[in-house]
Amino acid sequence: MAEQKDYSHEVKLHRYGFVRYLLIIIGTISLILGIIGIFTPVLPTTPFLLLTAACYARASQKFYNWLMNNKYFGSFIRDWRIHKAIPLKAKIISVSTIVITMTVSAIFAPILQVRIGMAVIGICVIYYILRFPTKKEEVAE
Repeated sequence: MAEQKDYSHEVKLHRYGFVRYLLIIIGTISLILGIIGIFTPVLPTTPFLLLTAACYARASQKFYNWLMNNKYFGSFIRDWRIHKAIPLKAKIISVSTIVITMTVSAIFAPILQVRIGMAVIGICVIYYILRFPTKKEEVAE
């Protein structure tokens, strides 16, 4: 098992306890939306994970450390903070998923306006993803 890094120095707790509880709730809802975004083409994952990190960083050292050390979500946040870029593999998977799910959905949509709307949404989301820089892969020596 990998050693857990302590990110507590990045946490600046809000001074009011009720605000911290509210931030935990908002952060957790954002995390759930981010998880749903992994499986749905219209909902982005990374912005919700970044919002979760921001909320947890003001609410709880425990929650923030859990998120940053999470083997599934922590890498998204750390990569974004360090590189401000999306890995090529993530872009390919995202765009492919959008194209496949939107195409299959459009085939079964009975109304032309729904098909057009889905195409416009898909194109906008793909544009949103592709406009971010691509993270350069590190080459192992």
